[in-house]
Amino acid sequence: MNDDRTMSGRTRATMAAVIGGERRGPLAFLAFVGPAVIASVAYMDPGNYATNIQAGAGYGYTLLWVVLVANMIAMLFQALSARLGIVTGRNLAELSRDHLPFPVVLAMWFVSEIAAMATDLAEFLGGAIGLSLLLGIPLVWGMAITAVITYAILMMERGGFRPMEIVIGALVGLIGLCYMAEILIAPIDWEAAGIGLVSPDLPDAQALTIAVGIIGATVMPHAIFLHSGLTQNRAVLHNDEERRRVVKISNTEVVVALAVAGMINMAMVMMAASAFHNGHAEVAEIETAYHTLTPLLGAAAAGAFLVSLIASGISSSVVGTMAGQLIMQGFLRFTIPLWIRRAVTMVPAFAVVLAGVNATQALVMSQVVLSIALPVPMLALLWLIRKPEVMGSFVPRQATLAVAGIGAALVLSLNFVLLASAFGFALPFLG
Repeated sequence: MNDDRTMSGRTRATMAAVIGGERRGPLAFLAFVGPAVIASVAYMDPGNYATNIQAGAGYGYTLLWVVLVANMIAMLFQALSARLGIVTGRNLAELSRDHLPFPVVLAMWFVSEIAAMATDLAEFLGGAIGLSLLLGIPLVWGMAITAVITYAILMMERGGFRPMEIVIGALVGLIGLCYMAEILIAPIDWEAAGIGLVSPDLPDAQALTIAVGIIGATVMPHAIFLHSGLTQNRAVLHNDEERRRVVKISNTEVVVALAVAGMINMAMVMMAASAFHNGHAEVAEIETAYHTLTPLLGAAAAGAFLVSLIASGISSSVVGTMAGQLIMQGFLRFTIPLWIRRAVTMVPAFAVVLAGVNATQALVMSQVVLSIALPVPMLALLWLIRKPEVMGSFVPRQATLAVAGIGAALVLSLNFVLLASAFGFALPFLG
């Protein structure tokens, strides 16, 4: 990752000056921006749209606090993943391969590959749904256009990671602008939103189910793997003091990037609360939300919704493919041409559509698969990050590890609830 193709000489010089303590300030910080922005795409992918729409339509602003909690857990785990890559110069998949028995590594790789394919199914379908609705074309055509665009973006990596990071950052910015427009168009009850953000409340069993969906499907397995890979060897580091500087910069980027992702998710909930809660609480699907928005808030709001969905689907599909490559290379020391990987991960999406499966239902099922795979990176990261032989003096403080353990227990417990509900097991506290 650290050859002459990865970044310009000016960027490399700026990073070296910052690491050496010779330059400071926001402009110098920009040289390091990229990994957290790419990872943040996982937290505003098409899978989030359905849960956020359900939360806002069904319960107004009441479940905004759930989005906040989910975002804070995501920040912690992405920061730990980035720290692992910076300190060790290795990614999570590589370290798991080196420190765990081979049968466990093989099982981890298999589960993680399935998760990467499920992720790509969700992202790919999301972009295709948006294009189909925006342009009035069949869903299969939308999928074909999405495939071409995502492959073109992936090919930018041949010129280094900077061009791809800029494109992904621009798509994230477009999503943010769309939801800023939505907030300005929709009549938001800011007082109710503020109360919902700081007042934990689950009015009934269905609210608990939606909360489980928001938290349980927020921390993405592929994003945890990918972030460590994006930070490994990104800069040449000679000693622990330089590593500390880069870890500090990385933590700042994680907080800013995921705060933006969190605000976009909150904006989704608030838009749905404003548009659908009174009179259209049954809205739960992306297509229904689009068709309902037009008469309620106008064509501009509906158009902004679709543009954001397309940007989300395309950017997250690119990121999902990148993660799949890193997972295979890290676990097996084996890689395949990008076009083959892109083709293979597209097959399930085309199969789902051609089989007549409801696209939104396919998105939901992909989240179930991700829930099954989530313990793999979360538990591996927690196990490795606390080992002095891996992290040296960079083992996080006990308080940080304790909070991470609590966050993992919460997320994995809620994933269990989500899976039990998805497979039809009756849980008493879900009513």
